[in-house]
Amino acid sequence: MHIDGQCHCGHVTYKAEIDPENVGICHCTDCQRLSGSPFRVTVSAPRDKLQFTGNPPQSYTKHGDNGRIRYQFFCSKCGSQLLTTGDGEDAGVWGIRWGSINQRDKLVPNHQIWRRSAVHWLDSISGLPGPDTE
Repeated sequence: MHIDGQCHCGHVTYKAEIDPENVGICHCTDCQRLSGSPFRVTVSAPRDKLQFTGNPPQSYTKHGDNGRIRYQFFCSKCGSQLLTTGDGEDAGVWGIRWGSINQRDKLVPNHQIWRRSAVHWLDSISGLPGPDTE
């Protein structure tokens, strides 16, 4: 499936070919901290199927909860987290952050990892009251 996306301010843009069946939720504490949310949704793309079409993102290096090196890519203007990849054999696959994808309404998660870090109240939010907009 062809996707395209951008950071919040539009400074960094990209396009990619992805498998829409490879969308996952990560509950690890790094993803919680990075996203400011209880989990992060990511779709994987082979490195050779990802192309930056605007300004390139900035990056920094972090050791993940599993001890492996993770490169975190973000917009230097607005700070939006966009992508992640790894070192060595992990460098061939990039994780694209679901919120930056323009076609995200077509991408439904079908697996999850690091469930031991999942917040205990996650299953109870569907019944919370609230307006459709604000």
